[in-house]
Amino acid sequence: MESNKLLAIIRLRGIVNIRSEINDTLKMLKLYHINHATLINNSPSYLGMLQKAKDYITWGEIDAETLGLLLSKRGRLIGNKRLSDQYIKENVKFKTIDEFAKAVYKNQAKLSDLPSLKPIFRLRPPKGGFHRTIKKSVHANGELGHRGEKINALLKKMI
Repeated sequence: MESNKLLAIIRLRGIVNIRSEINDTLKMLKLYHINHATLINNSPSYLGMLQKAKDYITWGEIDAETLGLLLSKRGRLIGNKRLSDQYIKENVKFKTIDEFAKAVYKNQAKLSDLPSLKPIFRLRPPKGGFHRTIKKSVHANGELGHRGEKINALLKKMI
């Protein structure tokens, strides 16, 4: 994985019988509920956290198109207000959500540049359901763990 990539993380499993250290890791990632997603940088400290919580989350490299879709449809501001092109124009140097998403993807801007953008995205369950069981990793015909570029297809089903 490249170090400048943006990773999307989705929590797929709940808190029943979860060890406290894994629950703490999920809280540090700001994943409190099922079907919540967050975006992080691809750094070694985050990768260690992802490995610790791999039995409860799935993650992969998000592309610019999916990032723009995620921000426009599921991006929320404090007070549960939708993210709009008008808000982008007023607070950063970009004119639309798609321009801002492309800049974030290319590391020319950060999500934290928007002052009141919430760090989590509340998603729906995927349209058509999961194709496999949620209790196994992607490599064992399941849904959990690192899925690379295929995270974009899952995100589009959940937005």
